[in-house]
Amino acid sequence: MKIPTNLKHKPVIVSENYENVDGRKAYNSDAKGLSLGLAQWNDRGNLDISAKVWRYTGEKWSRQSEELPMHRVLDLAILICRTTLYFQEAYRHPKLYDPDNPMIDRIGLQGDAMSVSVCEDNPMIDGDIKLFSQVLSDDGEIIGERLRTLSRLLKEMGY
Repeated sequence: MKIPTNLKHKPVIVSENYENVDGRKAYNSDAKGLSLGLAQWNDRGNLDISAKVWRYTGEKWSRQSEELPMHRVLDLAILICRTTLYFQEAYRHPKLYDPDNPMIDRIGLQGDAMSVSVCEDNPMIDGDIKLFSQVLSDDGEIIGERLRTLSRLLKEMGY
């Protein structure tokens, strides 16, 4: 299915078969494509590029399609990597986290730091973190494949 080019987000680079590789939903996903292009929120003289997940309901392109600035996509990748690293050692805590110290890390970005912590405000955190850990484990192969690919590409880029 072709990603529309007549909407506000202007695709430049596309993956039009994303539904075939969308994790557990592969071949049965409403996320039909990904694109990198000119952001829909561009103001005159102010250009931004963004990443977009294109969702299709079977009848029309969905308003639930998500567009993110590329730095936020990378911030999400950083958060995923740090979370995955955390859960490799989380078994050391009886609750998979330390209730007295929910902070996992502070990752320096742009002269400050992105905080990464267990959400202690979640009243169901003790059960939810166990479920999260289980799904992370169940999806280990899917996530690991993508992390290895990301690592290889970052190395090829010189990072």
